[in-house]
Amino acid sequence: MAAYLQWRRFVFFDRETVKEPLGTDGAAEKPFALPPGIAVCDSGRGSLVFGDILRGVCFSFPFACLNCCLHMEGQIWFLPRSLQLSSFQAYKLRVTHLYQLKQHSILVSVGEDEEGINPLVKVWNLEKRDGGNPLCTRIFPAIPGNKPTVVSCLTVHENLNFMAIGFADGSVVLTKGDITRDRHSKTQILHEGSYPVTGLAFRQSGKTTHLFVVTTENIQSYMLSAKDYPYLELDTHGCGLRCSSLSDPSQDLQFIVAGNECVYLYQPDERGPCFAFEGQKLIVHWYRGYLIIVSKDRKTSPKSEFAGNEAQNSDKQVLNIYDLCNKFIAYSSIFDDIVDVLAEWGSLYVLTRDGKIHVLQEKDTQTKLEACKPMLFRKNLFEMAINLAKSHHLDSDGLSEIFRQYGDHLYNKGNHDGAIQQYIRTIGKLEPSYVIRKFLDAQRIHNLTAYLQTLHLQSLANADHTTLLLNCYTKLKDSSKLEEFIKTSESEVRFDVETAIKVLRQAGYYSHAVYLAEKHMHHEWYLKIQLEDIKNYQEALCYIGKLPFDQAESNMKRYGKTLMHQVPNETTELLKILCTDYRPLGDSEGPGMLEGRKANSEEFIPVFANNSRELKAFLEHMTEVQADSPQGVYDTLLELRLQNWAHEQDEQIKEKLHNEALTLLKSGRFKTVFDKALVLCQMHNFKDGVLYLYEQGKLFQQIMHYHMQNEQYKKVIEVCELYGDQEACLWEQALGYFARKEEDCKEYIAAVLKHIENKNLMPPLLVVQTLAHNSTATLSVIKDYLVNKLQKQSRQIEQDEQRIRKYREETTRIRQEIEELKARPKIFQKTKCSICTSALELPSVHFLCGHSFHQHCFESYSESDSECPTCMPENRKVMDMIRAQEQKRDLHDQFQHQLKCSNDGFSVVADYFGRGVFNKLTLITDLPSGKAATLEAGLQRDLLMHTKRST
Repeated sequence: MAAYLQWRRFVFFDRETVKEPLGTDGAAEKPFALPPGIAVCDSGRGSLVFGDILRGVCFSFPFACLNCCLHMEGQIWFLPRSLQLSSFQAYKLRVTHLYQLKQHSILVSVGEDEEGINPLVKVWNLEKRDGGNPLCTRIFPAIPGNKPTVVSCLTVHENLNFMAIGFADGSVVLTKGDITRDRHSKTQILHEGSYPVTGLAFRQSGKTTHLFVVTTENIQSYMLSAKDYPYLELDTHGCGLRCSSLSDPSQDLQFIVAGNECVYLYQPDERGPCFAFEGQKLIVHWYRGYLIIVSKDRKTSPKSEFAGNEAQNSDKQVLNIYDLCNKFIAYSSIFDDIVDVLAEWGSLYVLTRDGKIHVLQEKDTQTKLEACKPMLFRKNLFEMAINLAKSHHLDSDGLSEIFRQYGDHLYNKGNHDGAIQQYIRTIGKLEPSYVIRKFLDAQRIHNLTAYLQTLHLQSLANADHTTLLLNCYTKLKDSSKLEEFIKTSESEVRFDVETAIKVLRQAGYYSHAVYLAEKHMHHEWYLKIQLEDIKNYQEALCYIGKLPFDQAESNMKRYGKTLMHQVPNETTELLKILCTDYRPLGDSEGPGMLEGRKANSEEFIPVFANNSRELKAFLEHMTEVQADSPQGVYDTLLELRLQNWAHEQDEQIKEKLHNEALTLLKSGRFKTVFDKALVLCQMHNFKDGVLYLYEQGKLFQQIMHYHMQNEQYKKVIEVCELYGDQEACLWEQALGYFARKEEDCKEYIAAVLKHIENKNLMPPLLVVQTLAHNSTATLSVIKDYLVNKLQKQSRQIEQDEQRIRKYREETTRIRQEIEELKARPKIFQKTKCSICTSALELPSVHFLCGHSFHQHCFESYSESDSECPTCMPENRKVMDMIRAQEQKRDLHDQFQHQLKCSNDGFSVVADYFGRGVFNKLTLITDLPSGKAATLEAGLQRDLLMHTKRST
């Protein structure tokens, strides 16, 4: 039970008297005053609602004699914010109760239209009008069971489905259904008792509806959402009229009952806390988390900031506004004869019997805190300040400032544990460095650790904070906390992982650093720690084998040399897999698995530095399983095999290596890098490889020169025999080579001369000049060659002379035929057409060449009327030859003339050479085989052409 006198008092409300609107005459504002004698009132939907304003001064309590209320007129009045009072006639006699719904423009009233105890309930729709007045949607009598009794209280559910009316005889009438219509609602007596009903309240929690009923002697709770409306008696004492209310959700919608000794709070099924607020309670309301109580001031009040200097009389009334959550009094003031307290337009309006309206305006949160901070902080009441700020929904910046001041207060007192808890509550608002500087001392490192932990949990730490926290763990040697920090963040990482790895590695916590690197896939850091710090090469190699292809490839390029030096066999095997068909270890195998990827094996050759044995195995594996390996793989393998061959001493092994190198050369993989392979073979003096490459490159002269350098005479002859047909100059070079030799090379010279003679490769004079330089090559060496050559030339001369005589005889014969054609007539005796071979018929065409044609055949096949179709192709060839000879003759004369006249004879020769003048003229002809036939055909052409010109 809270002690009322121990509660702190504040002034969180400003009190003013409502003034009348400023008139047109500019007169000073006067206090607004209602006519005296207000009977009932309520508020909502932007207006203060009053009922039965008396013309006289007579006013009676609802339970008093009704004869003194005869001057009431039954008016309902509305006072909007503009203070323009309006009214309409609701009842003929009087209005006794009003209930304005907050969420609907519905007003429910209870009053009387005739003398006697016959109250009527009327439901008004304020948005609809009937003759200028609000529309009355429903009227029904309020007497329970035809028993005349006075209505004591009224409440309506905001969903418009429930309405409860309490009576002075202890009865409660419940209307269920649409309260605005008769046909959709049902009225029944819910409660009967012996004590007047003083308060009613609906409580809605989800789909459950309760009705609190309080009398002068007990309190009951009815469950309206259950069948037969079961009820529960909550307490055996009650309260007076208007001394109960329902709190808002901040107090869990509890039913408040104010007795003279205490204020009780009730749930639908039990009694809650109570507060010892003494004094006779007159009015109880709930407003925005505050409990408002109007009570009689029965004793003289001491001097205070809320009262005047003079003692207060007993007829005064005290209005207190309580904050039950934070246990302080937000406002307290004394009024004269309060009629009621209404809430509207965000303020409280206190109506007094003299017709004045006093407004209580709540101060804003910042103003409240500024007003109470000095007192709270001065008395170190930080918890109350925090609770006050929270209850008034102060922003996070304001709360953080209170936490900071509270933390500073505790820090200055030496309570570092408490201070760090307050500083933790400032995270996100207060700069962390403000707190960190205070706790950098080694004796307070555990407090700093707690702060940094929370900073990381809220994901507000940067890399420096992570470094500092991990250093705290390492200095405290708290391995368990360290493991908890790095291993509990499974779903979300609340620190900079890379920074944590660096700090742990620097502090020597390699296992923790490796765990973080592996868990968060910082592959580079994992491998760096494993290889450089832990020296666990095998584990690092296995880890690389589990990485995706791209990371595995890059890390093998980076750490491959180190791994090859430490674990060569395992590293070589991994590289073989990486360059052929790589799949990370641990991937599930199956038909749906992704196709493996392969790296460029040439890029990993530098990894094998100083590991030639593993390199050879790697390269041979690549050439076997991947024939299209990069060229660098084959080049390196060739070089490696040549090196091994050159340095090997064992003849059997050397022969094997020789065959392997030659086989590799013959694999056809060095066509594009011919020069490189040739250089490698020459560097290692690999003779067979050099010769093979010369042969493949058609470098026959180099092959012969190679044998010449090694003075392998037989090989020189063999090269000439093998490739002399493709490159005839080989025999000439061989003859020159042997001619320069001073030793006896007659055998080889004779062999060369024999081939030169057979192929007629060199003039005899040139052969003699070539051999003249050799002192050992006597005349006997070339005797046979010269004799054979002279004999051949003699035979050629004889053949040429015979041919000349034959041509002369043919020429004489042709000339005779020409003369005969000129002097004697030509008789055409052909009987068949030379084209269709049919018998000749007139008209026909005859040529001097002896061919005859039908006229229609001639016209069909002839291209010219003056030429024989049969002889025309041969005649044209002869004409072309004649024209070519004439052009050559003209060019020769012109060339000779320019050459004689020019100062630069070489430029003239170059110009004609570029124009192709000196090119050999080749004519494609169909001459008959045999020299005699050729001659005869030529003479016939001359004869035909000559006769055609004559005709």
